[in-house]
Amino acid sequence: MIAHLRGAIHRLDPGEVSVDVQGVGYRVSVPVDVWEQLEEGQPAMLWISTYVREDRLELFGFSDRGGRTIFEEFLKISGIGPRMGLELCAVPRSLLLQATDQEDSRMLSNVKGVGKKTAEKLLLELRSLRERKPDIFGVPQANASTRHEYDQDAIAALSSLGYDSGSIMRILKDLPTDIQSTEARVAAALRSL
Repeated sequence: MIAHLRGAIHRLDPGEVSVDVQGVGYRVSVPVDVWEQLEEGQPAMLWISTYVREDRLELFGFSDRGGRTIFEEFLKISGIGPRMGLELCAVPRSLLLQATDQEDSRMLSNVKGVGKKTAEKLLLELRSLRERKPDIFGVPQANASTRHEYDQDAIAALSSLGYDSGSIMRILKDLPTDIQSTEARVAAALRSL
């Protein structure tokens, strides 16, 4: 099993990079938020989860071990494959914590491809994971900017327009905090996308 790769990063399509390790390029799928952080040609280290099936071998990369652990836990849930797992890993961990604290499956069902039943299963799994490994989620943030970033109605509206979870979270996070209404946030986000 490959635990991590360190080398020069070459950004491919969004969500995919090549890591050049001493002349060998490894194609690695990453969450959109990780892809945006990586710089072309710069060295970086990715924590790798190797996904093996009879017809394929894929590498999935994360910026830290916590991301890899969460991804691997998502894959254990019936109905969640690697692509949906990557979508879920693009959701900030503070939002995952907020969803479990409030027992709000609606937050999770805003992620592309996640239905109501899957969101409810996810809540149970996240609660269990939090009890077993609380350190991988980091410190929860419960301030006003967190509530602003994760306006559920804005997330749902942008998700229904077909935007992926990682892009939605990134755009909402970068919006000025003085934008008060959901409609204004959606409009501002659409201008940014």
